[in-house]
Amino acid sequence: MSLIRSSLLVGFGSIASRILGFVRDMLFAQALGAGPVADAFLTAFRLPNLVRRIVGEGGLNPALVPHLSRLEPEEAAEAAGDVIGVFALALLGLGALVEIGAGPLAFLLAPGLRADGETLALAALYTRLSFPIVVAVTLSSVAAAILNMRGRYGATALAPLAVNAGLIVTLVVLETVFALPLDAKAAWLSGASSLAGFLQLAAVLVALRRGRETLVRFRRPRWSPGLRNLLLAGFPALVASGAVQLFLLAGTQMASFWPSGISWLYYADRVMQLPLGLMAALGASVLLPELARHHRAGETDAIVSAQHRALEMALLLALPASAALLILAFPVTVVLFERGAFQPSDSEGTARVLAALSLGLPFATAAKVLSQTLFARGALRKTVAGAVLGIVTTVAGGALLASFWGPPGIALGISLGCVAHVLAMIWLLARIGLWRPDHRFLARLLRIGLATALMSLALWGAEGFLGPKDPAALAGLCLGGLGVYALAAWLTGAVTRDDLARFR
Repeated sequence: MSLIRSSLLVGFGSIASRILGFVRDMLFAQALGAGPVADAFLTAFRLPNLVRRIVGEGGLNPALVPHLSRLEPEEAAEAAGDVIGVFALALLGLGALVEIGAGPLAFLLAPGLRADGETLALAALYTRLSFPIVVAVTLSSVAAAILNMRGRYGATALAPLAVNAGLIVTLVVLETVFALPLDAKAAWLSGASSLAGFLQLAAVLVALRRGRETLVRFRRPRWSPGLRNLLLAGFPALVASGAVQLFLLAGTQMASFWPSGISWLYYADRVMQLPLGLMAALGASVLLPELARHHRAGETDAIVSAQHRALEMALLLALPASAALLILAFPVTVVLFERGAFQPSDSEGTARVLAALSLGLPFATAAKVLSQTLFARGALRKTVAGAVLGIVTTVAGGALLASFWGPPGIALGISLGCVAHVLAMIWLLARIGLWRPDHRFLARLLRIGLATALMSLALWGAEGFLGPKDPAALAGLCLGGLGVYALAAWLTGAVTRDDLARFR
């Protein structure tokens, strides 16, 4: 399967998952609002969701794919079985620790809730109920990496839909059949998320067993130097792959000191994750294996070319998405979330946070692409150093700016962390001779910027005139903006006939 067609399949699965995620979060807002119960639930949901995003978007692939790709098929199948077995045992032990220490963990995730003991206790309860999804999703990610390495993307692209679909069904049932208080609704949702995670795991395991080729051979796990090196590389890979999620986790800790700050940041982040999550899934599932093959063959020029072409594609999506979210932050928030328990004041706060986060979207997307080159070379420590720089920048910038603007200032700090992270990736790649932007890349970037500017002018004028606050008007504005951008991209040469031909 070609890189473009594989990208389309993975992209379809990622977009479908994000659309279901939007529906889920709209129902979250309607059912729970943005008050103390929502803060407790979203605090507990932050950790499983962090793991879902990191490992579900291929966070383990940088360690797993290069290791297994060096082995013969029979050896790779046995090694894959050992990896799944060891991870299962380790995750069960971790789950037991979390169930015991959920209270201190909830405090660590949201220290600002310590002033409200009841809310902190709810966060601990919801953590216990929702954490089992971490076991299921992590094992699903290991299995998905094995399938992706063999060019089988179908199940890995579609299985993650089970989690959001399961939560949507639960939310609909809770809202239409039962009349429960907010804290009980949140408890049921926490438990349902774990059940849905195991449905995802079952779907991926079934895909592993299908086909003539044996991809996994289960046995009692055998300790080996290769397995040890893989596990030692796994933690840095997760940190490096989940850099933006760690920035958001640091932001959540700071936002917990403001009423509804956790909820505002969560809902704003969910909107931003649509384009960012798409590029993360494409990078880890499709681009990384492609770069790994070029690296094994010693094809340095091919690595640089694939990296820059992927970055062009990423920015072709991310720059207009960032501009559109900045301009339409308020109507997007109102249309998506303002109903039920979600109040107009929550729309105002969430919109300001979303506008601040949108500034970091192009940088976060670029870092997702550039880090794949370092992953393919096994340079995990260097990527971890870049992630740590981003975290430090997020905390320092967020703490300073929050004193002036509250949660929106924290969101600006997260955007600054994204800027620091991508600059670190560029510096690291330049040191090893893999950052060589050619004339084609620079010209394409200029044209994308010009097309984005033309779209922004059209959106800004239309939004000021229409002020859309209903779904139909907002959809029309978004489609109109997309049409303007597509036309501008074609006229400026940001998209050419050769680009369209690659999708055939």
